[in-house]
Amino acid sequence: MHDEKNIKFKVPNDVARIMKQWGGHSVKLAAARGALPMSGPNLVTVLFIFYHGEDKELQEEALNTLKELSPSILKAVCAQADVHPEILDLLARLHYKNMAVMEPLLTNRMVGLKTLMFVAEHASGDVLDLVASNDTAIRQAKALRLLIINNPHADKVLKIRLGWKEETKVQPEAKEKRPEKVPEQTEEQQSEFEGEIEDFDAETLSKYQQLVDMAVAEKIKMALTGDKEWRNLLIRESNKLVSGAVLKNPRITEPEVLAVAKNRASNEELIRIIAFNREWVKNYEMKKALIEHPRTPLQQAVKFMTFLSQKDLKNLAKSRNIPQVIVNNARRMLMTRKH
Repeated sequence: MHDEKNIKFKVPNDVARIMKQWGGHSVKLAAARGALPMSGPNLVTVLFIFYHGEDKELQEEALNTLKELSPSILKAVCAQADVHPEILDLLARLHYKNMAVMEPLLTNRMVGLKTLMFVAEHASGDVLDLVASNDTAIRQAKALRLLIINNPHADKVLKIRLGWKEETKVQPEAKEKRPEKVPEQTEEQQSEFEGEIEDFDAETLSKYQQLVDMAVAEKIKMALTGDKEWRNLLIRESNKLVSGAVLKNPRITEPEVLAVAKNRASNEELIRIIAFNREWVKNYEMKKALIEHPRTPLQQAVKFMTFLSQKDLKNLAKSRNIPQVIVNNARRMLMTRKH
């Protein structure tokens, strides 16, 4: 996977001071294996430097450590406002199937188009949805939109939203040479919406084609009154007024709402509407889904935790895909229940 091109990278002062203290190769090797005490961001920076260095052994050890770092460390790095775009790019190529890591990475203002294009071509499920929701990048780069449309994991709902038509086969523009793919590490996380619409009859396709030319006001009206096919399509709109209107549709069912709550790509407005709806949150599975969702208001998530079973609390206490605050609270609750 190693990229041989030269990368301009200014080593942060605190990292430079740490590395100056190291003596021989054995100490550097320990650092490459993540065995020396340092903060998560500093560790990732050191591993990035080793990965792009000349020492092949350090390169290999650094890459292995980057693959195995915990999601909590990776999330902290990806959420940094000043993280180098090339660090984000490397992490994206290693962890593009992990939504917990990719969410802060893809929403970081420092993420580059090169990274977005790689993810658009290789990702699936919630991660692919998150790339497709970056309207600014898609407007600026036609190739990004085409990569998403041509991604075999993109369903028709997503493709139609980006302007694809059934009879049109688009070809991506020439892409820059990229490092070879990273070996797969985890099971693909499929979106809750994937597979819900498999048979596309003439009437259904007509709705998708209508959507392309609909104004926002028309979409909102259809979201408020439309049938399940319209709701399934419009809930994925990037415009929050449109997607939020779907949840106000009097015909929406609880299983549909639960699917939204379980979908980690659902925007904060959708999650907020669900979390503050007294009827919907009477459902145990709804509470559980909201607790695990990264965009649920923290106060509400903690409140819902008081209803969880011992088994589900134990699962939360061991989870790596939820905020650390929730994990810590689950552990405290378990200790309290023991006494």
